[in-house]
Amino acid sequence: MDQMKPGQQARVRCLRACGGMRRRLQDLGLTPGNEVNCRLLSPLGDPVAYEICGALIAIRRKDAKTVEVDGPLCTDS
Repeated sequence: MDQMKPGQQARVRCLRACGGMRRRLQDLGLTPGNEVNCRLLSPLGDPVAYEICGALIAIRRKDAKTVEVDGPLCTDS
């Protein structure tokens, strides 16, 4: 997920995080099958804002790296 650019959308494949961070990411909605949209980069590139289940969440790149995604998905707008 850490390689996504603003405007890209993907679907969560799996989480590689462990322990408390895994639970936190799951609580945010990062579960297999859910869509995630990359929305904004901070000025220095970390953290990155993602839209997950309708909420805008800032996640550090090192934590986003533990989320494997399928995508980016193509969207027909």
